[in-house]
Amino acid sequence: MSTDLTLDLDAEAIALDESDPLRSLRDAFVGSETPLVYFDGNSLGRPPRATADRLSSFVTDQWGGRLIRGWDEAWMDLPFVIGDRIGALALGAAAGQTVIGDSTTVLLYKLLRAALDAQTAADPARVEIVVGRDDFPTDRYLVEGIAAERGARVVWVDVDPTRGVDADLLRAAVGPRTAVVLLSHVSYRSGFLADGATLTAVAHDAGALVLWDLCHSAGSVPVTLDAWGADLAVGCTYKYLNGGPGSPAFAYVAARHQATLVQPVQGWMGAADVFAMGPEYHPAEGMRRFLSGTPPVLGMIAMQDTLDLIARTGIGAIREKSLQLTGFALRVADGILDPLGVRVASPRAEAERGGHILLSHPAMRAVTARLWREDVIPDYRDPAGLRIGLSPLSTSFAETLAGMRAVAEAVRAEA
Repeated sequence: MSTDLTLDLDAEAIALDESDPLRSLRDAFVGSETPLVYFDGNSLGRPPRATADRLSSFVTDQWGGRLIRGWDEAWMDLPFVIGDRIGALALGAAAGQTVIGDSTTVLLYKLLRAALDAQTAADPARVEIVVGRDDFPTDRYLVEGIAAERGARVVWVDVDPTRGVDADLLRAAVGPRTAVVLLSHVSYRSGFLADGATLTAVAHDAGALVLWDLCHSAGSVPVTLDAWGADLAVGCTYKYLNGGPGSPAFAYVAARHQATLVQPVQGWMGAADVFAMGPEYHPAEGMRRFLSGTPPVLGMIAMQDTLDLIARTGIGAIREKSLQLTGFALRVADGILDPLGVRVASPRAEAERGGHILLSHPAMRAVTARLWREDVIPDYRDPAGLRIGLSPLSTSFAETLAGMRAVAEAVRAEA
């Protein structure tokens, strides 16, 4: 690497950090003061420092102080209060359409099954579920399982693994037999950003419902579900929303569908009268009907501090920082990784780029293991991909440059 290139990259990182309007927010996160480089915020976000006080206070004051009274005083409504806040700040969703509930997998199952059943009941010919062949494993496994369970058929969309499902691919896959389309807004592997409005319209033109997987976009990329005309969506809260390991997912159901969809996991918390304990199940109105068991109150506490930061900053500014981070990482990759045979396996156009990029090289599995030992934390994705996840609220440009240089050194060592 030339001295000029080294100086240019250092100068660019310094200039970008100095001009970054979000730079002070980095100090709000645990570990930001250490030399550790964290490239995996798109899998598990750093905890905000304020969360430690929030959790401690909850244990001593609310759980310890209020005990069972906490349910009547606040906890029963928490899935809807926080759900609406996520909807307003990160999803472009009006109130009354978003709820915090189970894991991503369980919520995807509920909404996908409900949508398929509703479509097939309205038109018995609609027995197909469309999904991308390169979507996250849970999405694909659920589609296969539900199709087998309900006598439906899977229509696979074959995609370029450096991209994702686009309008042309979706038009070729949907038709009069399509019941539901399951789409990822941001590809978990390549970081490809789908056109939510256009793909929703393509599916609707074919008479299908759309279920969006927002796991890799919520909190990083602006989402406007209501404006898209979206039907359903699910996303996790432990990535860019910093809810902590295993924090519960959110579900969005457009208001026009809530009275007609029948979710398949009927539990007491989704009943019309939760405490009637009646002999038969009668679903509640609105989003409560999509709950099943007791709300995971402890799991919902931590994400509130990141929601505070999003409210303070605005998702537009977060997206701008995200694009700057990934753009800088791409320039660094071109300068110091391309000569080593490392290929960028992600879209370069800003309009098609989510919050992470994928670097491909045959040695990347060993490279990832080496980097972890050196306190540089990306993640590995088959085949031969190292994923660079850059969280706009907690990642600096200097950290990004240091990490990319560590990747280069590790590739030299392992190749």
